[in-house]
Amino acid sequence: MIIVPVKEGENIERALKKFKRKFEKTGIVRELRSRQTFTKHSVTNRDQKKKAIYKQRLQNNEE
Repeated sequence: MIIVPVKEGENIERALKKFKRKFEKTGIVRELRSRQTFTKHSVTNRDQKKKAIYKQRLQNNEE
């Protein structure tokens, strides 16, 4: 459960902004969207390998 403490006299928009930020960090929406469709394990593994290769190339280019 996400709790956003609101101080006296604090703007509602600011509290909503804090709530949205906390909600985004939890990753609930991302997880729900990923669960809507099934992806095979081979496809997810392939994507993970692609990301790892990309990150490795970025690190090698920095050095």
